[in-house]
Amino acid sequence: MRRKILVATVLGAVALGIGVFVFVGTIEKDSATKIDAQSIKKMVHEYSTDILTAKSASITSKQLIVTENDEKSSTYDLPDNEFFLSIAPYVDQTHPCATHSLTGCQGEMVEKEFNVNITDKDGTVIVDETLKSQSNGFIDLWLPRDTTYNITVEHDGKTAESEISTFETDDTCLTTMQLG
Repeated sequence: MRRKILVATVLGAVALGIGVFVFVGTIEKDSATKIDAQSIKKMVHEYSTDILTAKSASITSKQLIVTENDEKSSTYDLPDNEFFLSIAPYVDQTHPCATHSLTGCQGEMVEKEFNVNITDKDGTVIVDETLKSQSNGFIDLWLPRDTTYNITVEHDGKTAESEISTFETDDTCLTTMQLG
């Protein structure tokens, strides 16, 4: 009888230990790493421009999610007051996209200059400058969170306009701006 109780106790402890390990492992996997705003922006830029490489790197409205070639995954919180948006203006070809893949999305217009104007719902100018798309054909922007914007993009006399917002449930990839 003592032997059965001892075996049951050991098995219970092992099961409890595994449960604790799984619980702790889940906490660690699901919690995001907090780094300062400039460091996360630099990391996002470096994945966008192939300075840093990974199996995949995508960006939601709240987090950067990186999966290394060894399948190890890391998650980083984005700045609380800034929203990442990547725009791929196009003439002929685009792809549907909601969550921008820094390592996978490819836009049509690579390393082209665009006049970009972004105003908020009150008409305040947020961006009014010439920006160059990266080698992936996207223009990466950091905008203030929780508002609505009008975006106008111009290239070679062709223009595209769109209304976007930067709330927690909004997309980080804008591939619907056809220049015409």
